[in-house]
Amino acid sequence: MMNMLNECRLCPRKCKVDRLKGEIGFCGASDKVMISRADLHFWEEPCVSGNSGSGTVFFSNCNLKCVFCQNHCISQENLGIEISIERLAQIFLELQEKGANNINLVTPTHYVPQIIEALKISKAKGLRIPILYNSNGYDSLEALKALEGYIDVYLPDLKYYNPKYSLRYSKARDYFEKTSLAIEEMYKQTGEATFNEEGIIKKGVIVRHLMLPGLFFDSKKIIGFIYKTFGDNVYISIMNQYTPMFNAKDYPEINKSLDMRHYDALIDYALELGIKNAFIQEEGTSSKEFVPDFKSFTGV
Repeated sequence: MMNMLNECRLCPRKCKVDRLKGEIGFCGASDKVMISRADLHFWEEPCVSGNSGSGTVFFSNCNLKCVFCQNHCISQENLGIEISIERLAQIFLELQEKGANNINLVTPTHYVPQIIEALKISKAKGLRIPILYNSNGYDSLEALKALEGYIDVYLPDLKYYNPKYSLRYSKARDYFEKTSLAIEEMYKQTGEATFNEEGIIKKGVIVRHLMLPGLFFDSKKIIGFIYKTFGDNVYISIMNQYTPMFNAKDYPEINKSLDMRHYDALIDYALELGIKNAFIQEEGTSSKEFVPDFKSFTGV
């Protein structure tokens, strides 16, 4: 499995660097796993966090360079701690012991081989809760196919429809093209969403879309694509929590809060389409207070 790192193609950028020999590609990750936080998390969708919390592991580095990233200190500034695959497996078990509803792998794309090895170890030692793959959606089909059988729930983003936006804000012109294919593979693996008696998701796909200021029509195209392609077999999480952070200050058109009238209009559009399985957010979610504390994490 680790040989996937010797000519890295884990995401659509296909840097082809040999990470096993210390070469670094676009994402900034080496062959060593780096994480920046591992704890119970209560701010996900209700069917993910529930009352007990989601056992969330935040991985450092990222294969997108979103100019507005709220987690920029870990995604683009290399904050985090190197851990072994064995320690990662132990963390999964510790989160289960804390009562987590699931193991929630956040921004995991560039560590797929190491995650698979850690899951093998932890499952052999009694890990039994669902595994959730929480990515920006910019995943390669090769990486996703390797994950089949290990992931129970996929939680991908679908950020942009128009390539001019994905290029400008995330340096990925082919984002929609590649991410739409990735989500189709995710759905192929998991099928229609299922839940336990407490309403916690056990299997399936939740597609997240964070609405950006000024991109109302782009958001409409994304919501329309998801529903046309999957109907109500996947859940859509339509988010209004955009907060201008990091380098958004250099992009005046998004260096502001979302106009809630536009968000309400997007929800109305989803209702007009007939979408039944969706999560929406109330006002008050746009705040830096919801960004986790990464700097105090020690890894132990």
